Amino acid sequence: MNNVIIGLSCALLLSTVPVFAASTVNGPTGLINSPTADVLRSGQFTIGYYHLGDGDVGSFTTNVVPNVELGVTEFHYDGQGNKNYINVKYALKPETILKPGLAIGIEDISNKDKQSIYAVTSKALPFAFRLHAGVGSGRFNGLFAGIEKTINPIRIRSNHNTFPPMTLIAEYDGKTMNYGARMSIMTGLKLDAGIRNHNGYIGISFTN
Repeated sequence: MNNVIIGLSCALLLSTVPVFAASTVNGPTGLINSPTADVLRSGQFTIGYYHLGDGDVGSFTTNVVPNVELGVTEFHYDGQGNKNYINVKYALKPETILKPGLAIGIEDISNKDKQSIYAVTSKALPFAFRLHAGVGSGRFNGLFAGIEKTINPIRIRSNHNTFPPMTLIAEYDGKTMNYGARMSIMTGLKLDAGIRNHNGYIGISFTN
């Protein structure tokens, strides 16, 4: 019985590893518009680019000290000048098998557009589901939440290739519902696509 419990615990632990960690459209690691409690590990960085219905976004985020990630995001909307935001996120508690992770952060620290302060918690569940919920000011407009489901690779018998791993995402960012998919093209490289703020988007990111 002990071996069964240990085995199930290990399986659940493996399912909680954020192998699809990537930048949000707004820069910090997370879902589509919403951050999660994940924070880049020591020495990690992520670069992201998104093409939106009304412009483009580029971001760079890296770990600066243990449990802290710092990043910059540049927005270029059609017919408008560039806007550069600085973001920071700090992990208060790491996620474990039994307990959710907890992080706090600030987007647009210098308040170039709309400074947003938030707290968010994340927890993996059985069957490769993961829940996120938070509260924030500014663009978060109060409560935000999201769910993601990781789909394991499927062996395609016809040519012996493996379909890339994928995570399906649904979130409420405080104002609208967004839906997307994040596909792992190769180690560290991910392709994102979906519906954000009622418009389609596509993005690519790399996390070392």
